[in-house]
Amino acid sequence: MDFQLTEEQLAVQAAARDFAQNELWAGVIERDEHQKFPAEQIKKMGELGFLGMMVSPEYGGGGMDTVSYVLAMEEISKVDASCSVIMSVNNSLVCWGLEKYGTEEQKQKYLTRLTTGEIIGAFALSEPEAGSDATSQRTTAEDKGDYYLLNGTKNWITNGTTASVYLVVAQTNPELKHRGINVLIVEKGMEGFQTGPKENKLGIRGSDTCSLLFNDVKVPKENRIGDDGFGFKFAMQVLAGGRIGIAAQALGIASGAYELSLKYAKERKAFGVPISQHQAIQFKLADMATNIDAARLLCLQAAHDKDAHQDYAKSGAMAKLFASKTAMDTAVEAVQIHGGYGFVKEYHVERLMRDAKITQIYEGTSEIQKIVISREILK
Repeated sequence: MDFQLTEEQLAVQAAARDFAQNELWAGVIERDEHQKFPAEQIKKMGELGFLGMMVSPEYGGGGMDTVSYVLAMEEISKVDASCSVIMSVNNSLVCWGLEKYGTEEQKQKYLTRLTTGEIIGAFALSEPEAGSDATSQRTTAEDKGDYYLLNGTKNWITNGTTASVYLVVAQTNPELKHRGINVLIVEKGMEGFQTGPKENKLGIRGSDTCSLLFNDVKVPKENRIGDDGFGFKFAMQVLAGGRIGIAAQALGIASGAYELSLKYAKERKAFGVPISQHQAIQFKLADMATNIDAARLLCLQAAHDKDAHQDYAKSGAMAKLFASKTAMDTAVEAVQIHGGYGFVKEYHVERLMRDAKITQIYEGTSEIQKIVISREILK
């Protein structure tokens, strides 16, 4: 077992930390307050290679391993989880899926632009009646010979109003159930395709989330990814990898809340001494540090499994389950350590607490992760 990071991995981590502290920190409260999409920051992330980290250099990507991706996700999430979820969706759900399962034409047309941040992507699976039960797709893709006729509604789509390319999961053959599902590449501007208003969210308010509306949208046959009926398997495969990214996001939120709490505890005085000298605070910090280290090891284990081409269904689900709980618990305690200051926006921890909650919900709720884990250990 080797717990040492390579020089390249350490360089990626340092670059992500530098970008987060110098480019994201200054305006993060304002972006959260006004639900402002971080367009300028995302453009710079594309230029620095953070939007296509694991994609082959052949398509403009960084060709990096999943461990490097986890390290970068943690550093960026410490400061701005809105930017990190945009990064996660583009890397894990869109770019990875296109490179692994797309045709060469699809890669040349879309992937080369997604990796550089020229455009960003979105992944559309959830529906008003299909969240955790991804098999219950009501959106239909009727086979019309050389194109599909797409109809339906998608909910909770990250990058919904700002993406240019959408990977849309839809039912083509209902009688085949999940084996009749396809995934189609839909472009912004296709006739009959509309985006709904941005959702007014509890957290990750800088990222845009909205519904997608499809009304007789003609999608060319060449925009289908994989063979007919491959859509559900595609969705499960990209979500399995996406869990690692969201686990790293949760880890970053927890780490950010902990680091702010540690600094505050050394500065804030009560009863004549810094509160870090009071055992009640020391125990909170000890629990935070222990859980964060455990979450980090789970994230790195899942990333290692993926890089080693081993089955990462269990390790990825465990990482997301534990890291998201750690994020929520740590952020709540961070507010407590800050006392009254923790309840105001200026001190950042209330935002991290709001951001933490979604990590227990999206890309598979904590309950779904337990189903995945139990299924794996009972095999």
